[in-house]
Amino acid sequence: MTPQAVLEIIDQARRQEARSGSFLRQLKDKATRLPSSIVIDGQPATCLFQFAVEYIEMAPRLIECVDTCAIDAGTKPLFQPFIDAAIRYFTQPSVLLVRYDGLDGLLIRAYLCHRLMEEMHDNNRSIRAGELIDLEATRANLLAHELIGEPFANELDDAITVTVLQIAGTPDYYDLDLDPFVEQFNNRAWDWMRNYWENLLERNHIRFSLGPAL
Repeated sequence: MTPQAVLEIIDQARRQEARSGSFLRQLKDKATRLPSSIVIDGQPATCLFQFAVEYIEMAPRLIECVDTCAIDAGTKPLFQPFIDAAIRYFTQPSVLLVRYDGLDGLLIRAYLCHRLMEEMHDNNRSIRAGELIDLEATRANLLAHELIGEPFANELDDAITVTVLQIAGTPDYYDLDLDPFVEQFNNRAWDWMRNYWENLLERNHIRFSLGPAL
């Protein structure tokens, strides 16, 4: 399966949502229960809906970006397990996820994908030093965490930790020099993706208020 297959799954879910409107109704309810640190300067449900759709659609693009950079850097075998795991979230979801469908289910799958890539970043010294993950991407994941809701989102985080340990749970991976991959990822060709992440919240009129916890 490929990132294109994931995009087709997302398109199908969007058509389903256009008929039912069920995900938008869910977000209207969730918007009333967000923590005060999340500020929405617009119609809450609409802003959250557009954020969620863009967040979901970013997942296959991120997978494709990592795949392309790994190939160009000659490090494809190292990243293939991450890529395969991220694609399986959409194409072969676990029994735990099967009952969640539509955009609601895809938000969960996208969260798993983005969190997996975030953990991949944090678990290798040279990737982390390359500052590939922007603060705004982390905040986008935090918002998705809130929309999914606890304790389920915490269970998803625990599952990601297990997956990362299975793929890269050795000191050899932590110390591996992946500078060639970082160089490819920092290529201008992928500036659009970083800009997309950096402006995702702002574009949808969502911000985190300043506070000691942020």
